Amino acid sequence: MRNARNTPSSYGVFSFDFTLNLIRNCATLRSQVSLTTYCVLQRTRINKAIRAESLRVIGENGENFGVLSLTDALAKAEELGLDLIEISPTAVPPVAKIMEYGKFQYAENKKRKEAKAKTRNVETKAIQITIGTGDHDLDLKAKKAVEWLTEGHRIKVDLFLRGRAKYMDQKFLKERLERILKLISSDFKVVEEAKKSPKGLSLVIEKA
Repeated sequence: MRNARNTPSSYGVFSFDFTLNLIRNCATLRSQVSLTTYCVLQRTRINKAIRAESLRVIGENGENFGVLSLTDALAKAEELGLDLIEISPTAVPPVAKIMEYGKFQYAENKKRKEAKAKTRNVETKAIQITIGTGDHDLDLKAKKAVEWLTEGHRIKVDLFLRGRAKYMDQKFLKERLERILKLISSDFKVVEEAKKSPKGLSLVIEKA
């Protein structure tokens, strides 16, 4: 009788052991294949995996080697002890860069992370204070503002005014509103200056 634990079932569903072994085999793929093969799997052609007959070749620091045949470009990369990386396959002719693939991969990953950070949803958080908000409470609110600024959010600071407080001297009210700004330890900029709002007086800040 066949061991059902180590073979796919007759219904096409993989057993737990079979699936686990498959995952382990995939995890070791990168260490077992050549750099060129791995890069092809990652959709970046390098060295002998490049198919174009000729390439516009640049160096790591922007050097222009002109349009070279693939053979000459590979020879140049080998001479420098670096990799030939196709960075713009749709250009005419395709563009390739001579540099260490590890550095190229690091730079690309960094670009992707920065792009992801820029596309992250930015919220406008709100902090409310009053004329009589104490120093301790202001300090706690300032720390929360630092957290939000670090996450890339905007912050609307509202000075809530009740009754007669709405008719107090505007200069005095603005000074009370800006007390919290002096306690925020991270860099920021005021994107909307203090102005009257439904709650009283408001301004908006964001990460500098």
